[in-house]
Parts: sequence; C-alpha cells; structure tokens
Amino acid sequence: MHRSVPHALARVILRHISIALALALLAAPLAACNERTATTVERAAFVHTEVVQPRDGQASLTLTGEVQARFRADLSFRVSGRVLARLVDVGTHVNAGDLLARLDPAEQQADFDAATASMAAAEAQLRVAQATFDRQSQLLSSGFTTRVAYDQAQEQLRTAQSTLESAKAELRRTREALGDAELHARAAGVITARNLEVGQVVQAAQSVFTLAQDGERDAVFDVPESMFLGDVESGSVSLALVSGPDVTATGYVREISPAVDPKSSTVRVKVAIQNLPAAMALGSAVAGTAGTKPATEITVPWTALMAAGSKPAVWIVDPKTRTASLKPVTVGAYEAGAVQIREGLEAGDRVVIDGGKLLSSGQPVTFAGDRS
Repeated sequence: MHRSVPHALARVILRHISIALALALLAAPLAACNERTATTVERAAFVHTEVVQPRDGQASLTLTGEVQARFRADLSFRVSGRVLARLVDVGTHVNAGDLLARLDPAEQQADFDAATASMAAAEAQLRVAQATFDRQSQLLSSGFTTRVAYDQAQEQLRTAQSTLESAKAELRRTREALGDAELHARAAGVITARNLEVGQVVQAAQSVFTLAQDGERDAVFDVPESMFLGDVESGSVSLALVSGPDVTATGYVREISPAVDPKSSTVRVKVAIQNLPAAMALGSAVAGTAGTKPATEITVPWTALMAAGSKPAVWIVDPKTRTASLKPVTVGAYEAGAVQIREGLEAGDRVVIDGGKLLSSGQPVTFAGDRS
C-alpha cells in the first residue's frame, strides 16, 4: 500500500512532462512563423530615388520644315491617248498657256473629220428641205397642193434644222477634243512632279504634272503631337533658311491640320511666309521658331510613373520614416524617356525612379543612386 503511492505520483509527473513537451514542440513552429512574418513586414526594399526640383520650361520651340506653294494643281489631259511629246521636266518654270505635252491626235482627228462630214450632209439636207417647204408654200397659196403635203414639208424642214444643230454641236465637241490632245499650263509656276514619258498611254483625267503656282508661299511643319502649338505664345513664327541662316522672314500660323498622322503622330502646320525672300525657293529647308508661354515643370523618368487605380501616380519616400506612399499626379506631357508632371509633386519630394513595381504602401525603403 505504501509502495503504490510513489508509483502513482510518478505517473502523474510523467504525464505533465509529456504534455509540456508536446506544447513546446507545437509552439516552436508558430513562433518561427511569426518571426518570419515580422521579418517580411519590416524588411526594407532597395530602390533608386531622385529629389525633384521644378525647372523653367523652354522659352521657344524650333522645328525644321519645307517651303511649299500655297496653291498647287495636278494637271491632266481631258482625253486618252499615247504621249507624242513632253516639253517640260521637274523644276521647269512655265508661264500660263505654255505647251507642256502633246498626245497623238489621230483618234481625235478622225472624230473631227467625221463630224465635219456629218455637218456638211446636214447642211445639204437642210437646203433640200428648205426648197421643198418654199415650193409647197407657193403651191398652197395658189391652191395647187394639199395641206397635208405642206405640213409634211414643214416637218421635214424642222427635222433638218435640228439635225444641223446637232451636227454643229458634235463638230464643236470634236474640235475641242482635238485641242485637248495638247496640255497647256493654266497658270505660271514651277513643275514639281512628272508622271509621264514619251510613248506612254495615258487615260483622261490621269495626273501627269504637278504645278506649284507662283505667288504666296507656306512653310510646312510636321509638329509632334506631344509638343503641339497649344503653348505657343502667339501665332507669329520666325523663319530662317537652314542653308543660309542670314536669310530670314516672319510668318503666321495659317492652317493646322485637324487630323494626326497615324504613322508619325504629328500634326501638319502651315505657316504663311510674309515678305518672302527670293532665296527661300520652293523645297528649301527652313527652321521655324515660335515663342512659348513661360511655365514651371517637374520632369521625372518614365520609369517613375505608376498607377493608382486608373490615374497616374508616383511613389514618394517620407524623409522622416523612410516609408513609401503612392501619390496621384497629373501628367502635363510625355517626352522621350521622361514625363512632365503638372500637378501632384512639390520641390524637394523624393520620388522612386526605379524599383517601385514591387512596393506596397507604408513599406520601409532604402535608397541609393540618388540624383539629387
């Protein structure tokens, strides 16, 4: 009896020890998991940052364009045929009425000859019908013919008159067609394009020459959409010849294309040249400079641009806590490799320019490679 008590006490002690060991073994993985979680939350991300400062925008905008004629015309024959002669080439200056090219007029000449013969036949028929009508009129007044015969003679006269008018109209048409075998300049100017050769068969209305008319000239520029003229201070543009900067002129924005070129993302702008210097010939390259409105802007690399929902944003580093926060911004313009921020940033803000893709709000950061 006295020996069983110690044995029972020993069993109770062993049971408590086993339970304590089991709890310790279960707690160890949980503690390790908590330690890893705490380490993940507290681990600082390594990023590159930049302290942004506002800078004054460019005071002027300079682009290169080309001098073009205000009025251009595509010249074509009004009839089809084989080219018999070409009298001008690209760069030739012509005056109004000058002969530019000639077609083989064989077909038009044949039509004209046929129309001439038809008109001669119509004139002969009219003379016969007129004589018949005159005779029937005399006979009717003397009572030696019938009213029916008189009416028939009158109808034949009217038909002959109509036939003659139709023949005259056809003769005029064929005469004009014969003249259309020659292509003349409608106005004075310079030939800037040619699309025909001797021996070639051309169709009516096919463009064969392009004529840049003398007179007013435009400087034509293809302006990038991102730097469009919305910030231009006025419509005045200073022009200078690229091959000779001493040759200058002034102009004003005359026309802005309403469409953007889908290939180059540019907008075509035409500047009317005032007091055109003689050295600014057609096709000359000119540099156009327009003053822009003064503006203060903050520029960051495009790698700094993130998104907060559907709006652009950048990561900002708090200098005291060294934690990152996402700040929405308003983009003013996109440049090659950079973005202009209109609103949302202030001078002295430290912006994450690389490494922000894996950041989370409130995450500690360490930064290096500052460009401040």
